[in-house]
Amino acid sequence: MTGHRSPTDDEWSVPETAVMGSISEALAEGRPAVVATITAVEGSAYRRPGAKMLVDDESGMGSITAGCLEDEVVRMAQKVLETGRPRVERFDLTDDEEWGLGLGCNGVIDLLLEPLDDRFAALLDRYAAGEDGLAFAVTDPGGTDLAVGDRAYAPDGDLSAVTGGGGGAGLPDWLVDRVAETAREMYERGRSETVTVEVPDEHSESGGDAEAGDAVRVFVDSVLAPPDLYVLGSGNDAKPVSELAAKADFRVTVVAFRGGRAESESFPHADRVVSASAPRVAEELDFDEDSYAVVMSHNFVDDRMVAEALLETPVEYIGLMGPESRFERLRGELEDSRGLSDEDLERLYAPIGIDLGGGAPYQIAMSIVGEALAVHNGREPTHLRERRSPIHGRVDAE
Repeated sequence: MTGHRSPTDDEWSVPETAVMGSISEALAEGRPAVVATITAVEGSAYRRPGAKMLVDDESGMGSITAGCLEDEVVRMAQKVLETGRPRVERFDLTDDEEWGLGLGCNGVIDLLLEPLDDRFAALLDRYAAGEDGLAFAVTDPGGTDLAVGDRAYAPDGDLSAVTGGGGGAGLPDWLVDRVAETAREMYERGRSETVTVEVPDEHSESGGDAEAGDAVRVFVDSVLAPPDLYVLGSGNDAKPVSELAAKADFRVTVVAFRGGRAESESFPHADRVVSASAPRVAEELDFDEDSYAVVMSHNFVDDRMVAEALLETPVEYIGLMGPESRFERLRGELEDSRGLSDEDLERLYAPIGIDLGGGAPYQIAMSIVGEALAVHNGREPTHLRERRSPIHGRVDAE
């Protein structure tokens, strides 16, 4: 690692999908690099456990704070590469004399810095393939023969895949058994936290004489593939929607109908641009319960056929562009052709979007993407000042 340059604005603000892609590229190319991951937060912080940053020989990619620690993380990564050993650092942002600097974070952050190596391969391969999984990393070995950075991965949250010993090849059975219940709960909720596990006497380094309070701390990381957002229509107004959706960590597919533009250069922020037949869109594309659909072809017949096809899929969010009068007509035709249950109507969002009051293209796009993101996160859009619980959901991991 030859430089200490901190992330530029563009590098700092990239979506998590770009960070994971950069980590994959660095591993494939064999570049020396360090992965920094937030493993625990006490109090308030800009990012939550699971947020990642890649530091290579040029700069950092990704964000773990609002910018107050990234320079220091780059310097620490240099030391990790020099020693080849993972380390955990704690930053107390409530301490104005050291890290707080009046920034107002009022939280304590634990950060795991690890040399990038083949221990990450399974996680990265599954993520790139659109698959979910659980990653485990030891952050405090307690009185055991484990080491900081011992790591394992469980595809689809299958905990049987993490057994088989330490040393990075897996985790011991006793540790997996004790972390299993909390790990399953976090995986189901898509959360990441550090779990503290008491060390049984027979597994202490002293050979059956573990001191009271000995404990292993394991970071349990729900690494979930990004949700798919389908923009069904390729007009000019699809461009800002695809751009903002990509920056909000959706995997974006733009779908063109009836000779519409299907060139990738027209939608540079989309992951792919395809052509499809409106009535057969559900057959030609893959939709699942983690897919979100924005129907905006501006052709009434196409939109009706697409909506009808999507109602036969598990898609929970079907947003329809256009005024309420247009939707009432579309709804009437759908009721005549197939009938609409209460469950069907709950999946149809029309007119699409959150009421932000804006009418410019990016304001409309923000309204649409914001609504899809709220549905994905199970939130009812409202002002955070009206929320009486933590902004980010918490899991009791102790």
